[in-house]
Amino acid sequence: MSLLHNVKSKLAPAKEKVSHLAQKHEDKIDKFERGLDKLANAVDKKTKGKYSDRIHSGTGKAKDAMDRLAHKDSGISAPPPDAPPPPPPAS
Repeated sequence: MSLLHNVKSKLAPAKEKVSHLAQKHEDKIDKFERGLDKLANAVDKKTKGKYSDRIHSGTGKAKDAMDRLAHKDSGISAPPPDAPPPPPPAS
């Protein structure tokens, strides 16, 4: 068993707990995301757009991570930690 696989298996229960809490407090997460947008716009304005692409990229990544934790993007629960990875998409 590789080190990465071992670490993932040890962290799986914590990830499930965080995911459960994120689903339970979805309204607070939405409020957080709106606040994140306001903060990003304020910082962008203060820097006069100089770092706009970086600010919005970081904001998008943070929001995507929160959505993944809450499983908003798929509407299904996460696969069990010992499940095989899904097959690559057909092109």
